[in-house]
Amino acid sequence: MIEATSCGGVVIFRGKILTLYKSYKNRYDGWVLPKGTVEPGEDFKDTALREVWEEANVHASIIKYIGKSQYHFTIPDDTVTKDVHWYLMMADSYHSKPQREEYFIDSGYYKYHEAYYLLKFSNERQILETAYQEYLDLKKRNLWGNHKYY
Repeated sequence: MIEATSCGGVVIFRGKILTLYKSYKNRYDGWVLPKGTVEPGEDFKDTALREVWEEANVHASIIKYIGKSQYHFTIPDDTVTKDVHWYLMMADSYHSKPQREEYFIDSGYYKYHEAYYLLKFSNERQILETAYQEYLDLKKRNLWGNHKYY
């Protein structure tokens, strides 16, 4: 078994959530949250911010850590167990541009219920639920966008 670690973000701008559509030779199609592999010497926060930038061309700020998801997949002759550490993030605009080199063909910001039903993987829907509740709580307490908070 191979263990791998990735980090990603639930990126919100004005109440809408960033999602990416990935398509690789029609073997894998689906909407996902931005995430990617931790590089040697990189901390988790830096990985999450870098992946959001690379995959979606989005400038974001980390608000807080929101949890970890785990999944397994098989490759020839082995199984990979992947831990993904997630951060709630705030973008500075609606701009996004999908990274074609990683087979992302579309990106955009969607209302919560739209993003929830677009997401392909149940573990990403669960992380979205957690992050969005945190976002609503921060907004209710007038802390969203308050740089003193983070």
